[in-house]
Amino acid sequence: MTFLPIQTQEDTVATVDTLSESYEGWEGTAGFEDASMFIQAAASYDLIFIVLGVSLIIWFILLFFIIRVDKKVGRLEDEIQQSQNSSSHET
Repeated sequence: MTFLPIQTQEDTVATVDTLSESYEGWEGTAGFEDASMFIQAAASYDLIFIVLGVSLIIWFILLFFIIRVDKKVGRLEDEIQQSQNSSSHET
């Protein structure tokens, strides 16, 4: 009875390994020599730099929008404060 969990684990590993057998000899990257520079870069093994570049672009866009919203909120706060000051001086 103690061998049952170990046997189940070995069966799971064997099931997962069937994908590598299915794609054996698959020529999915054939013909990239004539492709554009971007496709060659994406198909290379240096994909971490592409992921890093995309994530940096996303972070800079988020930073830009946060700064823009902060400036707009600051202007609205100034307008509200000025309108409150002018209404308190009128009374």
